[in-house]
Amino acid sequence: MIITKRSISRRTVLRGMGVTLALPLLDGMVPALTALEKTAAKAVNRFGAVYVPNGMMMKDWLPEAEGTAFEFKSSMGSLAPFRDQLLVLSNLNCVPMAGRPGGTHAKASTRFLTDVSPPTSESIIDAGISVDQILAQEMGKHTQLASLELGIESSDMAGACDTGFACPYTNTISWRSANTPLPTENNPRVIFERLFGDSGSTDPKARLARLRQQRSILDSMTEEVSDFRTKLSTADRSKLVEYLEAIRDVERRIAKAEEQSDQQLPAIDHPAGIPGTYEEHVKLMFDLQVLAYQTDMTRVITMMIGREQSGMTYPQIGVPDSHHPISHHQGNAEKIASLSKINAYHVSLFSYLVERLRATPDGDGTLLDHITMLYGCGIADSNSHSPLDIPLLLVGGGAGQIKGGRHIRYGKDTPLANLHLTLIDQFGVHVDRIGDSTGRVDDRQLSLT
Repeated sequence: MIITKRSISRRTVLRGMGVTLALPLLDGMVPALTALEKTAAKAVNRFGAVYVPNGMMMKDWLPEAEGTAFEFKSSMGSLAPFRDQLLVLSNLNCVPMAGRPGGTHAKASTRFLTDVSPPTSESIIDAGISVDQILAQEMGKHTQLASLELGIESSDMAGACDTGFACPYTNTISWRSANTPLPTENNPRVIFERLFGDSGSTDPKARLARLRQQRSILDSMTEEVSDFRTKLSTADRSKLVEYLEAIRDVERRIAKAEEQSDQQLPAIDHPAGIPGTYEEHVKLMFDLQVLAYQTDMTRVITMMIGREQSGMTYPQIGVPDSHHPISHHQGNAEKIASLSKINAYHVSLFSYLVERLRATPDGDGTLLDHITMLYGCGIADSNSHSPLDIPLLLVGGGAGQIKGGRHIRYGKDTPLANLHLTLIDQFGVHVDRIGDSTGRVDDRQLSLT
């Protein structure tokens, strides 16, 4: 059986003035295979995690029925179009370790991917390596960037850390080691340059100067792009055009945000490149994730929609009051309604990412087919700060290893860590245990095999 060589290398890049442009997977990068070999070929699986803070109104989140008969509650309703590619997971617990009291918010975000509770200390850093970084150690061997850690709120904002606990515990969900928390990046310009080229300076003024001198990275490689197109099939040309248009759109939105940041005098300084509205910011960050996955720059991305104890307000949906105080609703009907609105709003933004993944071709499927993504929070009921039965979704096809369209309710006292071990296995990486794991969940439940 003869396999012809790839006509275009998977690592082909286009080069401009000080920048490189990674390319998405094109048909011309795939060896000519027989039908049998194509069936046997294994798609690349990616990992993602999107974290939301301050718990949920569980009555508006958790479906009552199990299996395929479940119905979406109001908070999750915007994900209905993607029903067949998501699993609702319940009865998974994120219980703090004995001997490490307090810090419900610090523990929630730290344990979400590490399954380890932090100690009560404002100076000691001690958690555990997170799931994303376990995967990044292996998957990063094949990509330019091992992982990306993203956020919407600045990680250096003061006055929002859990009492008695060091700030990294509430500021990130990614840990390279027990003593190395990875800070999140919330500036789209910084992320864009990490993916496609660097200005050579961290000074915002230098970035703006480069931007004005060279409005687009695409402008600096017009000739090379034109030459490259002549080597492509009609189908690949179409893919390349769509990809370049997506990059151009992201650049345009970042540039617009930078122009606005020059004109405005906000009470709190925002780095250049951050859009003026929360929704624009979130969607731009999601679009950058799609580009990073599409070009195989990285296969591991985490993002915090908000930090634990987030005081974000959402007047755009009729909730002008601070998120964290609202989450302590104490049965107040108005606060309960507001919290449910926030939960539903976050899901609606996440559905934008899911749609973008579904609309982006990847090999013989889409990025949504070839990703394993967690969405959820380390706290269940926000008022009681319960770590039991945390809200959790598993989205994507996992490169053929996950079958959606169901609500899976696990047995009593099942640690979240058991799910983590199973997901790690699906990436071909094996660890004996993580955090408080007591075993693995049955991966046949996830794949229906």
